[in-house]
Amino acid sequence: MNDSRRIVAAVIACTFFVGFGGGVVFPILPNLGAVLGISPFLVGVILSANRITRLFANAPAGALVDRAGTRTPFVVGLFVEGVATLGYVVAVTAPFPEFWFLVARVCWGIGSALVFATAYTITADVSESASRGTSMGVVRAGITFGFPAGLVLGGVVSELYSVAVAFVLAAGFALFASVLAYRIVPETHGDAVEAASGSVKPWEIERSLPALTVGLVNFGVFFAYVGALFSTLVLFLEFREIGLFGFDAQGTSGALMAVTVLAGSISMLAGGKLSDLYGYRVPIVLGSLLISGVGFLLLPRPDGVAGIVAACVLIGAGQGGTTGPMMALIADLTPDERMGRAMGTNNVLGDVGGALGPLVSLPLVESVGFAPVYVACALIPVAAGVVLLVGVRAETGEVNPSLEAQTSD
Repeated sequence: MNDSRRIVAAVIACTFFVGFGGGVVFPILPNLGAVLGISPFLVGVILSANRITRLFANAPAGALVDRAGTRTPFVVGLFVEGVATLGYVVAVTAPFPEFWFLVARVCWGIGSALVFATAYTITADVSESASRGTSMGVVRAGITFGFPAGLVLGGVVSELYSVAVAFVLAAGFALFASVLAYRIVPETHGDAVEAASGSVKPWEIERSLPALTVGLVNFGVFFAYVGALFSTLVLFLEFREIGLFGFDAQGTSGALMAVTVLAGSISMLAGGKLSDLYGYRVPIVLGSLLISGVGFLLLPRPDGVAGIVAACVLIGAGQGGTTGPMMALIADLTPDERMGRAMGTNNVLGDVGGALGPLVSLPLVESVGFAPVYVACALIPVAAGVVLLVGVRAETGEVNPSLEAQTSD
């Protein structure tokens, strides 16, 4: 295994292990709300605290990467996530558990911002254009697979042993990830840091056309998928009185979300690889956006369980298929010394989309119903595709530049 593949494999392993901590809280905390006397509102705030924190931490994390390099922020981010997971153990044993859970989730958001910014920047640094889509897709899939693994860990271990044991185990994996990163992940951004000459401000946000273009596409994808679909699916299933394998709407929605994650993870690998083999990024992103839009159009149709499962598979596959080519595209078109900030901008816009989705879709579902909302979600990928074409055309002079053309530029 050459050095670049070894480094990418190390990043995947670290992000996979730390992903346990991200998922382990979700099957446990809602039930703890009743056990520990935490109100449903506070449970919602606690679950959202990491994403809200990341909204403010993403841009500084990206700037830090361009100022200080990738290795230290990556290791520190993983360590912070491990300590944050230990905070869950404190929360279930100490007075005022809601305070400790909230602190832990805020810390997790800070660590997560550092890990996301560095993981993609490391991958961009060590990969060549011809293999960058594959590498980006694999890294993102590794991050994604860690979350459902944490869901399983949290549910099974907490039931067989205890909630505290599940949190300790998750923290152990997260801390192991930071040790692993310290031992085997080298500095990959040194030349870019030197080129920046220490002029990067912590609050500096990348506003280049490639970063904004890909970030806005990411905004649309996360708005429709994480924001609208995940927040309304259980209500939609209740409205249609649909269940799977004897589960009610809540259990069925969890299973369908897992289906979308699995489909997305597979298509992350495929989308990045196809963009490398084909030599063009834009058509793969557009095709993936189209698949996602078709899924949203099929979702409200009266086709029963099979139709909803098929729609969820298409939605998950569509959003996942955009990841590898989009991350590779932003790396293709961004100078190395600005890569950290570009990834920070992309992460900020994605998180804004994920946060706004529920705020917009839930009131609309109550006022106009599910079908109009899902049709609107089907149009969001179309708008994202237009933004992509306009942005790429303005940056490169072509709507579909080849990898060779991007490299020569």
